[in-house]
Amino acid sequence: MAGSAPGGGRPLIITEDPLLLDDLLRLCAAAGAEPHVHHGLPERAWAAGVDGAAGVDAVETPDGTVGPPEGRAAGGVGWETAPLVLVGDDAARRVRGAPRRAGVFLVGRELDDPQVWQRAVEIGAEEVLRLPDAESLLVDRIADVVEGAGRPALAVGVIGGSGGAGASTLACALALRAAHAGERTILIDGDPLGGGMDVLLGGESAEGLRWPDFAASRGRVGAGALEESLPELHALRVLSWDRGDRVVVPPAAIRSVVAAARRRGGVVVVDLPRRVDEAVAEVLAQLDLVLMVVPGELRSVAAAGRVAAGVRMVARDVRVVVRGRCPGGLDPEAVAGLLGAPLAGEVPVEVGLPGRVAEGEPPGAHGRSALARFCDGFWQRALGSAQGVPA
Repeated sequence: MAGSAPGGGRPLIITEDPLLLDDLLRLCAAAGAEPHVHHGLPERAWAAGVDGAAGVDAVETPDGTVGPPEGRAAGGVGWETAPLVLVGDDAARRVRGAPRRAGVFLVGRELDDPQVWQRAVEIGAEEVLRLPDAESLLVDRIADVVEGAGRPALAVGVIGGSGGAGASTLACALALRAAHAGERTILIDGDPLGGGMDVLLGGESAEGLRWPDFAASRGRVGAGALEESLPELHALRVLSWDRGDRVVVPPAAIRSVVAAARRRGGVVVVDLPRRVDEAVAEVLAQLDLVLMVVPGELRSVAAAGRVAAGVRMVARDVRVVVRGRCPGGLDPEAVAGLLGAPLAGEVPVEVGLPGRVAEGEPPGAHGRSALARFCDGFWQRALGSAQGVPA
């Protein structure tokens, strides 16, 4: 997990335009950020040492740039310590002497100004953001700072190639073994018509939010708030469906929730339904890898071909997990070849697993079982590779 951003996660705003300042403060509020605001800077004042006052003395160096008086320490978040700097287009000339750094954005409203890109280059801005078109992007950038966003989670989806393939069992076991290995883990139930992943983990009565609670979500969902709101079962967080009347969660809300889960880092495992509708497509688009579980029988292989065709329209990487041996001489490699997807491995049918689950033992809890060994090996390859996905 990434540590907290420098400057306490508070962005720095530099502008003298009251209307632009109002817009930026509104966007910061939407992202849950309390910014530092520097305005009214005198001509050629250097922003690095500003500590919240209206201005600060500056010293012109021999090369013509402007810097703070020697030895001056910033009393608050300044140019060099702020995790994100939003410079109003009106104030660009006033920060031209500041040291180059990452995380600087030039913000304004004028769309047809041909000199804006030159000013952006002069202050070392990463991007030029024009309001209102860039409001959503800017809220995301600010919220990333607040949350201390680092490397996103490795997101793995699990889908059955046919009915009764055991996809939910594998998804649960993968999440459980990732948490057992010390990874921050969120298990997401993507099938509203399933029995509920919290039930599979023995936590149907656990306190916390379920999918219907997010049906009215609009815009960005806070990653930290999401994690803390979900039931914690077996050292992992679970987002499941409840057992009440079916509530339709809009695809946009599903997209925001999955994106928030990924921003927390670690591992996200999603149990997917076999149909690919708009909501499922939103999830598939955010996954690094999809494991398709195919039982070792010819009818299941035939059905899996149709499922794979739909999933591949959206997903970047689809791989096959063969469950049990196929009769008729088909080995796991041949099954994967028929489906036109790489083989992720084989999971033997585990005798006695349904009975243990019925008695309250979640899939994958027994570390020496074939299912647990498969999951442990998968995570060793996936989390140990530079790309985050097993080769």
